[in-house]
Amino acid sequence: MTQSATARVLCEVRDNIAYVTMNRADKLNGLDWAMFTQMIATAKKIRKNRSIRAVVLSGDGASFCAGLDFGALSKDPMMVPKVFLKWPWTKQNIAQKIAHCWRDLPIPVICAIHGNCFGGGMQIALACDYRIATPDANLSIMEMKWGLIPDMSGMVTLSRLTRVDIAQELTMTGRQFPATEGYEYGLISKLAADPVAEATRLAEEIASKSPDAIAATKYLFKKTWKADTWKALRWERWVQARLLGRKNQKIAMANGLAKGKEPKPFKDRTSFL
Repeated sequence: MTQSATARVLCEVRDNIAYVTMNRADKLNGLDWAMFTQMIATAKKIRKNRSIRAVVLSGDGASFCAGLDFGALSKDPMMVPKVFLKWPWTKQNIAQKIAHCWRDLPIPVICAIHGNCFGGGMQIALACDYRIATPDANLSIMEMKWGLIPDMSGMVTLSRLTRVDIAQELTMTGRQFPATEGYEYGLISKLAADPVAEATRLAEEIASKSPDAIAATKYLFKKTWKADTWKALRWERWVQARLLGRKNQKIAMANGLAKGKEPKPFKDRTSFL
């Protein structure tokens, strides 16, 4: 799945982990039409490859992502309708999909943040399952600077990660704040000097577990987080019933009982949810 160096997005699969890199360092990985389409296409390819068990998402160069490339936007008058209009038969527009496609994957996505993470880049990061950042990374929900609101799935993810007063203040001011502050707000999962290395370590640990149980866990939290008690209990029963007795669950059980023996490798993720 490795792409050419001229691509906006690079994807290399090693040891069941997809390393996805935004590859537009000269523009701080700003989002133009090619970046939108290639990010979404990359997520689709990862979804189809059931051998992949985790994703590490990062940006090349000095920054993770500086957000929407307004220079490209001004040069292409068709970019606004292409990105922001939604077709009647779809649930999301392209702007929302570039972030939400990572949340929709059946495998965990770990975002490694450094440098600037602004606007659309911030919303992509918020849609990932984990966000590991350098302490001095510079964050901003920057849409207010342009007289806009965060509309790339930010309203879905912010409400699950922090308090409404914090989300409103950051959105209404558009101010820049360090990752250390983002960590206090719950927007950053962990601080690390080398976020890619730390993300890789976490991805490797997750990849060593049953891929079916990992997918089921992500699905379960998506369905039940902030749900009422009885709805959450129903989803627990249903998802667990889908796991019991499958090949990977049997392998996990055998590995758990085989003390001191070399664990058996898991099979590729099955599609059952």
